[in-house]
Amino acid sequence: MNVSDRPAFIDFEASSLDLIASYPIEVGVSLPDGTLHSWLIAPHVLWQDWSESAEAIHGISRDTLLAEGREVRDVAYELNQILSDEVYCDAWTFDSFWLHRLFRAARLRPNFLLESVSSILGAHQIQQWSETRQQVIESLGLPVHRAANDALILQETWHRVVGNTPTQNLHYHIARP
Repeated sequence: MNVSDRPAFIDFEASSLDLIASYPIEVGVSLPDGTLHSWLIAPHVLWQDWSESAEAIHGISRDTLLAEGREVRDVAYELNQILSDEVYCDAWTFDSFWLHRLFRAARLRPNFLLESVSSILGAHQIQQWSETRQQVIESLGLPVHRAANDALILQETWHRVVGNTPTQNLHYHIARP
């Protein structure tokens, strides 16, 4: 990837960190132009896992998902509508698991490839990532552990570590049921 390219970033929140039983409850995307998209995901009938400690971190209750969440097929379809090529995350093991679980439940295939942000960073940039991310969190003042916010934090961190000018005009699209 050319450093001047502006990648898309994705982040998931989940029912727990159990890589056997957990499932995605929220997905957020920050597109190359800074547009944000976010969906709460209604639990698929087979998804029963729930962690109160995870709920305490992201602040999303199962009742909220049942009342306001979008159907898995709708979320997967809309992700396919806005994403193509590669999309980047910072926790590939978890995010790829939840992406797969979402699309499998939807009986769709993603039109895009999920990659780790480390695949587009040099060694020095990887070393800068954690400290720069913390600076971004502080400067943006956004709550963490909400998918769209975390995707935006990833994008802004990437801009800073590669020396790219961040997108100034952010557009927000929060999908609702």
